[in-house]
Amino acid sequence: MFKKKKVSGTEQQNKMTEENKTQQEQEEIREELEQVNEARVQHDEDENAENADAEISETEKLKAEVATLNDKYIRLYAEFDNFKRRTTKERIELLQTAGKDVIVSLLTVLDDFERAAKAMENATEVKPVKEGVELVHHKLKSLLHQKGLKEMESKGKPFDAEIHEAITNIPAPTDDLKGKVIDEVEKGYYLNDKVIRFAKVVVGA
Repeated sequence: MFKKKKVSGTEQQNKMTEENKTQQEQEEIREELEQVNEARVQHDEDENAENADAEISETEKLKAEVATLNDKYIRLYAEFDNFKRRTTKERIELLQTAGKDVIVSLLTVLDDFERAAKAMENATEVKPVKEGVELVHHKLKSLLHQKGLKEMESKGKPFDAEIHEAITNIPAPTDDLKGKVIDEVEKGYYLNDKVIRFAKVVVGA
């Protein structure tokens, strides 16, 4: 029969010390791992916080830019609206007073016609009345000419649909008058070289 080998107290103590040392080393490794994990988690949390702060900062920046652009848009719209109202008002005033100068200048001609009418009431001779009417007529034409009015010369000229309005066609007295204005029923006029009334004419056929 084999006898059990006796283990001395010193050996048992050494064995226990080694086991404790191993456990202590394992505990230290575990603690180090936990510290590493905690540090990693903390680092991730810090990075997430920084990214969140950066996103908030960028969002706030964009909001500020949008607010600035919106303010500029509102100001420009208000300025344009004021400009539109002002120009509309000026246009209306211009249309209302566009003929003021002409009307004022025609008042003197109106006065002359009124004086001529009174003179005709007691006139015994036709010649002075005729001369007075001719003077008023000349004054009126001269005044309108100064304002840019010009008579259109149509008789004997080729018919032009751009400035003439044909009332009727009649046989031309001569071949050279075919397609030309034979008679003028109503005179045409230019205002500053722009046609303001077509001449009503009779055309030779």
